[in-house]
Amino acid sequence: MRRIPLLEKGGIITEKNTDFCTVRLRIPAGVITPEQLKGIAKIATQFGDGSVHLTTRQTIEISHINPDDAQKVNDRLIKNGTPIGSERNEVVNITACPGTERCRLAQIETISLAKELDSIYAGKEMPVKVRIAISGCSNSCSSERLNEIGVTGLVKPFREPGLCTGCGTCVQYCREKAIKIISGKIELNEEKCVHCGMCIESCPFHIIRADPPVYHITVGGRRGRHPKIGRHLVTVKSPEDVKYVIGRIVQWVYRQAWGDILLPDQIDDIDYDRFKKEILESLLPDQIENRY
Repeated sequence: MRRIPLLEKGGIITEKNTDFCTVRLRIPAGVITPEQLKGIAKIATQFGDGSVHLTTRQTIEISHINPDDAQKVNDRLIKNGTPIGSERNEVVNITACPGTERCRLAQIETISLAKELDSIYAGKEMPVKVRIAISGCSNSCSSERLNEIGVTGLVKPFREPGLCTGCGTCVQYCREKAIKIISGKIELNEEKCVHCGMCIESCPFHIIRADPPVYHITVGGRRGRHPKIGRHLVTVKSPEDVKYVIGRIVQWVYRQAWGDILLPDQIDDIDYDRFKKEILESLLPDQIENRY
């Protein structure tokens, strides 16, 4: 693989005034320490205009930098633990919601998964831009299904017969109106349920149980002027399965896609259906969850 000159890296963006550039940082899942923030502030003050921009992809941009100072900025950012990120045809900054570490609605841990994926794929040269996003539940706070690769944590609720009191609390909390009380009994409309787990959290008697959470993986989503929801590829049962599948997706896109056309616009031309079949055949039955 060719060595990319510093000023050609995707994380260095020429501004409208071409005398200056903006430097986009690599901050997986948007998690950063106070000390790193102090370091960024010093760099922005010394080499930029003293301000920074918080991006939609959970990272930071330092603007109005003289390109002649790019190497000095690069060296200091590496030392600060916040290196220059990606923006072009690469795997760009991996985003994630807080996950089970902090969010009471989340079903899966997201931060460490995002950081691990970042350590493997961030900045990898690709024929097209590849965004990876992870959401801890189907509330989709990280808009993961509008990314080339999205991971959503899902959970399937169930009630033990005879224990539910029919109090209706879960009915009030269900945003999809998928739960009804009929003759004093709770009934779940499986077609409306999005497996978010809110009914589980809302039950005051802790009667609603759940199967272990699963990882719903989508491919081919996009934001921008023509948003598109990614296609469901497979739902798997563990973070290890997620890493395996994402590795296969990255390899498939790297080998099959071509530049100048966004992945969602060429996904059929590079034989997505065949790729999906290969993924399903490569996984063991107990790795796949078919009920979602």
